[in-house]
Amino acid sequence: MKKLMMIAIALLTLNATAQDKGHKKGAFKDLSAEEVATLKTKKMTLHLDLTESQQAQVKALVLEDAKFNEKQRATRKEHKTDDDRNKKLSKEERYAMVNAQLDRKIEMKKQMKSILNAEQYEKWEIWLAKNGKMKQEKRKGHRSDKN
Repeated sequence: MKKLMMIAIALLTLNATAQDKGHKKGAFKDLSAEEVATLKTKKMTLHLDLTESQQAQVKALVLEDAKFNEKQRATRKEHKTDDDRNKKLSKEERYAMVNAQLDRKIEMKKQMKSILNAEQYEKWEIWLAKNGKMKQEKRKGHRSDKN
């Protein structure tokens, strides 16, 4: 009876884990840049209580970011071959990539600071930090699953 219960628990856990990973992974993957920008702007509107004017400014900013990300994904997909999958980036390539990402984040923060009021900006930074931690935890969990 104990063995049967252990098997049932293991199956339920496995099923719940498989559903959870499949649901969130690539939630925006199949959406256009405009759709992604609309959804992200609405989430921010709900969280930060944005005005109509702020919504328009944020949507333009998020749309620009979504288009850039869409272009990056297309470029990576285009250049990705079987030989490239195992190829690691050189130190200079990694540096350039991380440097460019950080520059984009700095610019995004500057622009958001000019759009949002002080209270909204503070909430937004807390929200970013919280989401960043959750993403890091998911990545760590995902890496440990592979090992």
